[in-house]
Amino acid sequence: MSSLESLRTRAQELRLHGLLAHWPEVAQEPWVAPLVQWEEDERARRSLERRIKESHLGGFKALCDFDWTWPSRCDRGAIEELMTLGFMKDAANVVLIGPNGVGKSTLAKNVAHQALVHGHTVLFTTAGNMLGELAALDSDSTLRRRLRRYAAPDVLVIDEVGYLSYSNRHADLLFELISRRYQNNSTIV
Repeated sequence: MSSLESLRTRAQELRLHGLLAHWPEVAQEPWVAPLVQWEEDERARRSLERRIKESHLGGFKALCDFDWTWPSRCDRGAIEELMTLGFMKDAANVVLIGPNGVGKSTLAKNVAHQALVHGHTVLFTTAGNMLGELAALDSDSTLRRRLRRYAAPDVLVIDEVGYLSYSNRHADLLFELISRRYQNNSTIV
């Protein structure tokens, strides 16, 4: 494919119909390639901003600032492997286990942010908020819609799972959600 054909394909993917309507007149102009690139860059930036906002990730310490000496049993190699996002190819799940205050949430948020930067959708929530919201829904149709919302992201991060005692209803809802995501999308707990 020639560079001119490639440029036209990119303009089509961006749906730049006005530009495409005049393609024979402007295709050779030196400003066309930068214009298409600017549009691609701006759309990518806005897409990332939207996905970050919708993820509810909030603030967190970057992995480069993480204190790898505490906790002493943190497997840095395993975390670095998670940062490659290879686990997402198989829709594998991740469970981070440890006592309070060792950085499980920080590590999960860093992996989630990496997924966002690479174009994936992410949703961050706490188990208490998610299960409380789901359990409070009265109608089956509303519950199904809300479960779809939690099942849809490429990565769902459920924080603070071990801090609650669960009723049978909460356990059933968590099982339903994990079942919907199983082998489809990755979950980090």
